[in-house]
Amino acid sequence: MTLMVFLNRIQFAPGALGELVGELALAAITRPLVVTDRGVAAAGALDKLLASLPAGMAHAVFQDTPPNPTEAAVRAGAAAFRAFGADGVIAVGGGSPLDLAKAVALAVTHPAETLAPYAVVEGGLARITAAAAPVVAVPTTAGTGSEVSRGALIVLDDGRKVSIGSPFLIPRAAICDPVLTHSMPPLLTAATGMDALAHCIETFCAKRENPVADAIALDGLRRGWAALPQAVAGDPGARSAMMLASIEGALAFQKGLGAVHALSHALGAHPSCPHHGTLNALLLPGVLRFNAPALADRLPLLAAAMGVAEVADAIDASNRRLGLPAGLAAMGIGADALPAVAEAAMRDHHHLTNPRPATAADYLRLLRDAHGASGA
Repeated sequence: MTLMVFLNRIQFAPGALGELVGELALAAITRPLVVTDRGVAAAGALDKLLASLPAGMAHAVFQDTPPNPTEAAVRAGAAAFRAFGADGVIAVGGGSPLDLAKAVALAVTHPAETLAPYAVVEGGLARITAAAAPVVAVPTTAGTGSEVSRGALIVLDDGRKVSIGSPFLIPRAAICDPVLTHSMPPLLTAATGMDALAHCIETFCAKRENPVADAIALDGLRRGWAALPQAVAGDPGARSAMMLASIEGALAFQKGLGAVHALSHALGAHPSCPHHGTLNALLLPGVLRFNAPALADRLPLLAAAMGVAEVADAIDASNRRLGLPAGLAAMGIGADALPAVAEAAMRDHHHLTNPRPATAADYLRLLRDAHGASGA
């Protein structure tokens, strides 16, 4: 068993779920609310989690997490937390339950009646305190890295998809058991894997200086790019490599991200929004080409880590091989929605760390290019 301590404690190994008891004790969680979704429950991962709890531990389960967590779902989860008298949260699933769990941990311990004051773009970082309830995260996908990150993506009541982030929301521990990812179907494996690779690439390109984050990001990219095709095919070793690449991508993106995430967050508020990783995969090649004038020293390093001649072209080709959608239109997003998405991307905090300054007109061109790809 490997214990790693970076932003939080990370238990990483096949069978790491066996470390849950000890990590709950360290986090002083004795009456947990287990936050998950119905897909995780149907796949059997919830039962495995519950079987790993200490004998006789009282717990409650909240499994109404939507694919894109909403403020309404946070209120429902917070009500379940209070009704049970929970003292902490166990989050089990992909990025959606993990993000919802963090927001619940915030909502039950902080005074604002809505989540908007805690959004990063509203200055929420300064309003979130150490009072947040403790969270232990158990990921069942390899992509978001939410188990080691400080952020939670939530669709507010006003329709905005925002990041709520603070060091106080980082889970106390992450139980990273690659065996829990073995039931992921190929397309979800591809989408979550591309999410992890997008984190590694975009944080490496972000304009802030952080050599440690850069080194972690490049290692995650090298590891994940090599492993993803085999992980999609179901290889257990490759799935372990993808889970580690996912962790590395999220550890590194404390440096900042960029236009890919500014756009995918804005698109994430769309009613027919597909998986976040699918959006990132589709947007990444175009954003890399747009940013290329500012990345003369970065692109060769990315290409070397991937073992390719040209990064954007290689990602385009990989997306096609993995069977990911070819364009935004194929995902049910109409062209008439794109101007508002471009404007919303300008308000996302990741816009500020994109390596090349972008305007709303730039974003609209990128979106239209990504939309039009569906007709190819």
